[in-house]
Amino acid sequence: MHIPDGFLTGQAALIGTVTGAAGIAVCLHRARRSMREKDLPLAGLAAAFFLVAEAPMVPITVGTQGHLLGGALAVALLGPWAGALTIAVVCAIQALVLGDGGITTLGLTITNLALVPAFVGYPLMLALRRAIPVAYACAAAAVVSVLLAATIFVLEVELGAAVQIDRTAIAVSILGSYAIIAAIEAALTFLIVRALVAVRPDLVQVARRRAVSG
Repeated sequence: MHIPDGFLTGQAALIGTVTGAAGIAVCLHRARRSMREKDLPLAGLAAAFFLVAEAPMVPITVGTQGHLLGGALAVALLGPWAGALTIAVVCAIQALVLGDGGITTLGLTITNLALVPAFVGYPLMLALRRAIPVAYACAAAAVVSVLLAATIFVLEVELGAAVQIDRTAIAVSILGSYAIIAAIEAALTFLIVRALVAVRPDLVQVARRRAVSG
């Protein structure tokens, strides 16, 4: 899901930079208004956890790798704005320090991994939790977030590839691989959220929102 430098055209990378920067600006503005000071240590711990959890990379095809995303879990625990910022920081560290993905394509990576869970996954959690327990709602949102991010990635490659590649092979391999990853991520999200809700619901933002509204 991390796109290397030179894999996409300059125009595609520029669009990703604008999209990622705009989304992060919205998240920063909203986080300043909603984030509590005591949430900062949790955000730091979450960033460290996701940095480790996303570290195992499985090669899928030329220029692409499969790994856990963690966006849905991040927004479930920290809320959409702080959660997206946490994943964005993880993406930046991976690109700048670990060499996972390119610098010019960082905006696209942030869009796929951080903004999709914030702007799609979290609202879906809020809608689903009205009918099903929070942990199940988070698991379902994890599946949708991962599959949507993978689909957007495929579209980015289809429309903006700067190298000769088999687009059909990439689409099949990415969507197939991330369907499996979506199931794994849903299970992990479910287990972590259910465990925290049972002992420390105050650490799960989406559960706190339910308690306040209910």
